[in-house]
Amino acid sequence: MPITERRLSTAVLVIGTGGAGLRAAIELAEAGVDVIAVGKRPKEDTHTSLAAGGINAALATMDPEDSWQQHAADTLKESYLLADPRTVEIVTRGAALGIDDLERYGMAFAREEDGRISQRFFGAHTFRRTAFAGDYTGLEIQRTLVRRASRLEIPVLDNVYITRLLVHEGAVFGAYGFDLGDGTRHLIHADAVVLAAGGHTRIWRRTSSRRDENTGDSFRLAVEAGARLRDPELVQFHPSGILEPENAAGTLVSEAARGEGGILRNALGERYMSRYDPRRMELSTRDRVALASYTEIKEGRGTANGGVWLDVSHLPRRTIMQRLPRVYQTLLELQMLDITREPIEVAPTAHYSMGGVWVRPEDHSTDVRGLYAIGEASSGLHGANRLGGNSLIELLVYGRITGQAAAAHSASLTAQPRSVAAEALARAEVDELLRADGPENVRALQRAIRNTMTEHAGVVRDEQGLRAGLAELDTIEQRMENIGVHPDIAGFQDLAHAFDLKSAALAARATLEAALERRETRGCHNRSDFPDMDPAFHVNLVWSPTTGITHESIPPVADEIAALMADLSTEVSTEGKLVE
Repeated sequence: MPITERRLSTAVLVIGTGGAGLRAAIELAEAGVDVIAVGKRPKEDTHTSLAAGGINAALATMDPEDSWQQHAADTLKESYLLADPRTVEIVTRGAALGIDDLERYGMAFAREEDGRISQRFFGAHTFRRTAFAGDYTGLEIQRTLVRRASRLEIPVLDNVYITRLLVHEGAVFGAYGFDLGDGTRHLIHADAVVLAAGGHTRIWRRTSSRRDENTGDSFRLAVEAGARLRDPELVQFHPSGILEPENAAGTLVSEAARGEGGILRNALGERYMSRYDPRRMELSTRDRVALASYTEIKEGRGTANGGVWLDVSHLPRRTIMQRLPRVYQTLLELQMLDITREPIEVAPTAHYSMGGVWVRPEDHSTDVRGLYAIGEASSGLHGANRLGGNSLIELLVYGRITGQAAAAHSASLTAQPRSVAAEALARAEVDELLRADGPENVRALQRAIRNTMTEHAGVVRDEQGLRAGLAELDTIEQRMENIGVHPDIAGFQDLAHAFDLKSAALAARATLEAALERRETRGCHNRSDFPDMDPAFHVNLVWSPTTGITHESIPPVADEIAALMADLSTEVSTEGKLVE
């Protein structure tokens, strides 16, 4: 059967059609720049649509004392000093404009009776600065961006899996991929590429990502193109993922449940956050709450299924139905559980890649000319602990900035050299996998990676476990040489799983090696053999398969921000944090 190859050309190619990718595409289209966006799942149902709780901006609609400077201070403080201060300033300064953009596109925010945008507390924020739409904020943002993209007639190719970025002499000139439905190849030439294809949390067994999301695609595409990764070991485990049913394990119960007054209890009925953060209790940072829950379970005070209880049943039914409708509906559908009457069984779940592709703070450009990375694919804003609500505003701020930067890069080119050899390599990579007829099952190997990462690189890590994880990964990579791919039986989704496996293996190796290198406990990264925070690791770890790991210094915090972080020494203390 002849291979069909579709050839396209555009000024800017956006890979990923979630919030980050669509916002960048909208910026380009509004400026009259040719853009094509491609995604491997329907744009109405991308990962952004799962984001529940809210989006941060210091609008001061509820607390007049709030400011972008305080938002920056909170972000830097809770990053355990690993966030890039320049990135933090850009996002917090630009947050209000991001909200304005959404309003301009028709976003329906929750509002007070006098018309002000409502804002609520999220864990570790000094003031109420999280705007929301019920508990389906990400879904509403995604719908808003999809509508805007449609009005602008932006070409969006759903169901296209990008396998390789095309690079010639250090500059990107497009990408290669295939249609998940019929296998049609896509060769897309572009002056610039914006990579917005998510993070790598799917390489753990229990994750808030769905089966075909966050498999490390962005990491592999960027690294194979010549880019590097920053802090891949810094992964946020959200405190509240459901345990059952098995095929939905890890599905998130929004942080909004704690924000509205939800209480965490162990199997003994104890409200255990009083042991870990008696001042903030359930509104503590995600890393502390996740570690507290992990510790309760590990020390035998968890439920029979290995979880803890999150209870909102004491809240008025009206509050739950108005503020937590999606949580209510999800638990009813998945477990026939009425959360207005019964508690929810939860446990920590891999939730967000705080590290990602190395980018410059000004425009999120990478080591590869013409290649940009945004959203969960990128790094710089979150450090060792991400504030809930910061990821959604990051999409909007850097979607706009990177769209402008990619447009400027395209306009600056007098010519765009291409490489026949690079295109041939991309075709051959797909051909080789389609010919693969070995005995190893791709999905079984994916599961093996998830088991390895869960066992050795979860909430708490140590050198022995990380080295064991690397040894297991060596074995898995050897087995990957004998996989079988069968689109004749399983459709071209089977080919996608093979590429997912390659991505997962690279992301796992980067994570394990960086976790081994970071010999300290800081934020989400808990080393039981190094329980203290080490000033020597007040650095970002930058990884590539060719250069290994380098330590990158972090710029100083501006004086006006530092002044708002006066209680920093007590806030980031690890005392009482790592309970083993």
